[in-house]
Amino acid sequence: MTPALEASFQASGGGRSGRRLYLHHPAAGPTRRGAVLYVHPFAEAMNKSRRMAALQSRALAGAGFDVLQIDLLGCGDSSGECSQASWDDWVQDVLDALAWLALRHPGLGSHHPTWIWGHREGAMLATAAADMWADPVHLLLWQPVLQGRQALQQFLRLKAAAQLADGGGKGVVEGLRQELAAGRPVDVAGYTLGPALAHGLNAATLAPP
Repeated sequence: MTPALEASFQASGGGRSGRRLYLHHPAAGPTRRGAVLYVHPFAEAMNKSRRMAALQSRALAGAGFDVLQIDLLGCGDSSGECSQASWDDWVQDVLDALAWLALRHPGLGSHHPTWIWGHREGAMLATAAADMWADPVHLLLWQPVLQGRQALQQFLRLKAAAQLADGGGKGVVEGLRQELAAGRPVDVAGYTLGPALAHGLNAATLAPP
């Protein structure tokens, strides 16, 4: 099997400047069956699922699909910090990655299917990008999060759980929400969550086009 190629591309848009790391798994064999874009989940779920996502990507490439894995703005080895990202930035990153695939693999959409493979919160990003993409896309959703509001609540509760273990924790989640509403970032489980990303995640839903 052809080894995966690691590189980066320049993000579009002034407020989203910087580079995004990608990992491209070229399709094996003479017949291409389509292309797949993997959109990772948020925070620690991204790190814990990296190995399984890589194994699945190789399996798909072996089955004749070109697979692209990207790190969104402020995640993994891409430019920026998580605190600087917004939900709209991440949707645009997905669209940029689709454009990268379309440029390098002519015929996608018309002759070969394009898939967006979203994992947990990445499923909501996948459906949002699919709704904005000009060509038809297929969706592959792993453990999809249906409501961003619930995902945000679960993430904020990580800090409450940590403080409960130390004898505190009461009102922690509400305090974090107040900080975000006031435009201030919050630190939770080793991640700095900015207001723009929190508000976008809170409003996001799984809405297939």
